[in-house]
Parts: sequence; structure tokens; C-alpha cells
Amino acid sequence: MVKISALLASAALVLAAAPVAAQDLPDLDGRVIHAVTENAYYPLNFADADGNGIGLEYDVVNEVASRLNATIEWNLTAWDVMIESVRTGQFDIGADGITITAERAEQIDFTDPFITVEQYFLVRADEERITGAESFAEDEDLLFGAQAGTSSFYTAIYDILDGDEANPRVKTFDSFGAAVQAVKAGDVDAVIADQAAASGYIGADPGAFKQVGESIKSDPLGFILTPGSDLAAPFNAALDQLREEGWLDERINYWFFEYAAE
Repeated sequence: MVKISALLASAALVLAAAPVAAQDLPDLDGRVIHAVTENAYYPLNFADADGNGIGLEYDVVNEVASRLNATIEWNLTAWDVMIESVRTGQFDIGADGITITAERAEQIDFTDPFITVEQYFLVRADEERITGAESFAEDEDLLFGAQAGTSSFYTAIYDILDGDEANPRVKTFDSFGAAVQAVKAGDVDAVIADQAAASGYIGADPGAFKQVGESIKSDPLGFILTPGSDLAAPFNAALDQLREEGWLDERINYWFFEYAAE
């Protein structure tokens, strides 16, 4: 298992990595890698107008596989079973904007982080009560929406509220999109979203949402692997190469900034 301290220490995108020449990467000899995602976390993984899976995580995993001489077979599943399905070996790798945490690292292996994202409040456009974490915590009438079991859920509970996972101020939903729509409908008052996701919802529905406050926290994101997977070292070597070449920064810039502007 990759040590969590090493993962967190390497979370920043600006981390310098030793150059890795293409010929130094392992050759997986055409191996088929079974990957799984949810298609519900813009701009990391989502479906285009034709129903095709696209996003940063698709690009990264597909590029890594190409450089390792492997083939990716993509599958879809719900978030609430994703970690367990990879842990038990049903799939080889999972990609769903998964925050690297010490608790998760006790049951699943992670690759090195491929990005670190800043998290913010996303609220209704006419919301005036919420200016940041402190104002949200102090107003007991305010409700938070989150997808159960995600980092947003735990951030709301442990970083903003009282640490009680049964706190009635946190309402859970089957998907992040459903939580966002609950904000719009007035069923809850806020969700936590990274800046790109927030910008995406704001742009897609003008006048419905706004982002408020300073960054609540930074989350290093990685891909999950079956414990003891022999894919960890090859994937990390390929990620180092993508980072060193600037390929990773270019795709992050595209999906987080350029794509949203199209």
C-alpha cells in the first residue's frame, strides 16, 4: 500500500518530479485494465451530449494506459459501491474525484495525486446569509447538501459543523448533481464544490447559483487501486512523466478553464 504521508506530501501540482523517459516506463504487453467511474463529477468525469464519457480523469487514465501499452475497459457504477468494488477486485482502478485520506488508505490503495483542488461553497444566487464556513455553522436554519460518503459530506460534518455524522443539518443525496438541484429548489442552502464544478453549474444555469467565501480546504485527488495492485508503480511512473512533460497541466487547464468556456 502506498503510504498516505507520501501521497499527501506530493499532492501539490507544482511538485517537481524527476524526468522519466518514455523508454523507462513498464510495458504491460496489451493488458486490459478494468476501470470504473460514475460520470457525475464535472469536469473530471461526465457524459457529453452523445452519452460518451469524457473529462480529465478519462484523459489521464487513457493516456497512462497508452504509454504503458495497456487497454482501458471503462465501466460505470454508483459512488456508494465504487471503493468496495475496486477493493474486492471487481475493477482494477477507480476514478471519481476521490480525495486521498488516511481513512480510505486503510482499505484501498491510491496512486499518487494527479491534481489538488480547492473547495468552495456553492449557493443560490440570491443567498445572503452565507459568506463562509463560520456564517454557515452559526446559523442553525441553514442546511447543507452532500453525496453520502464523499469528502464534501465529511468536510461539512467535521470541518464546519460538530462532528456528528447524524447531524440533521446535512442532507444526503444519491449524486452531487441531485444535491446541487436541491440547492436550486431551496431544499438545502449550500453544497461544497471545486471551483471548476461551481463555474460549470453557474455557467449552465445563469442566475441560479453563485460561489461564496474563501477556499474551505484543498483536496489531493488520486485513482484508487485494488490493495497490493501491481499497477501502482507503473501508473505512478506514467503520472510522473505526464507531469514532467507538462501534459498533465495542459489537460487540467483545458478541462477546468477552456472547456467550460465553449
